[in-house]
Amino acid sequence: MDREPRRWARGGLAALAAALSLGALDAQRPFRQFPGVEYRLGEIPLPSDYADNAEWAFARLMFPPGPLNGYEGRDLDWHMGVSLWTQDFPRADRHFSLAVRRLTRIQTRSAEQCVNLDEGDAFDWPWLYAVQVGEWGLTGRESAEMREYLLRGGFFMADDFHGGAEWREFETRIRKAFPDRPIQDIPDDDPIFHTVYDIGEKLQIPGQAHLRMGYKYADGKGAHWRAIYDDKGRILVAISFNSDIGDAWEWADDPYYPSKFSDQAIRMGVNYIVYAMTH
Repeated sequence: MDREPRRWARGGLAALAAALSLGALDAQRPFRQFPGVEYRLGEIPLPSDYADNAEWAFARLMFPPGPLNGYEGRDLDWHMGVSLWTQDFPRADRHFSLAVRRLTRIQTRSAEQCVNLDEGDAFDWPWLYAVQVGEWGLTGRESAEMREYLLRGGFFMADDFHGGAEWREFETRIRKAFPDRPIQDIPDDDPIFHTVYDIGEKLQIPGQAHLRMGYKYADGKGAHWRAIYDDKGRILVAISFNSDIGDAWEWADDPYYPSKFSDQAIRMGVNYIVYAMTH
């Protein structure tokens, strides 16, 4: 794996990304904080630039719980946080945002943005991320909004789901948005693996709690990097199945967590962002 970013990408592509996103600056919704399932509100220090407009911010998808989610049916309002859409949140978001600031020339806000498809604000953000998508309960209305967002140029990164049951639940929901498009393995020569970093070998990235085994479930061995493409060959949905990139961002500063996983997760994330903003 090439550890150095391509110089033309750090300059030319990042500059193009900035130009493409400038028009959205004034339309961005205000920053909102939520408590998470792992971190209390305010436990992770709030960056001083949390209210700034920027060319890019970590846009995290809020979603209702699904059948495999332990919060379904409980007297909790997923709109208020403390639901599985907040896994790794906000530590992963802010760690990765710092990496984007250091490794690219994209003007990046250090604090995340939580996005609710029911509010129609996904269109303010070129890149959208969701965790635990094997346990989501995306509704028909939200699926339609997701489809519109992606076909109009958005990009969705679906992360941290493992094994057959979670794959089937993810596929059932994403099919509501794209019943007409197949899910395919991303070939090694796809531009998404080469926009900034040339990523050859792709490791399975385990969560911090599953380092000893290297996978979460017995039927979740082996990393799969998959996608849904549009008619022009642009990736609409990038899928990291049987890997937990969010955990690798979250624990990137912890000596216990192997750097080889965080290194790959950060490089892939940077590639996905630049791809999303230039394709």
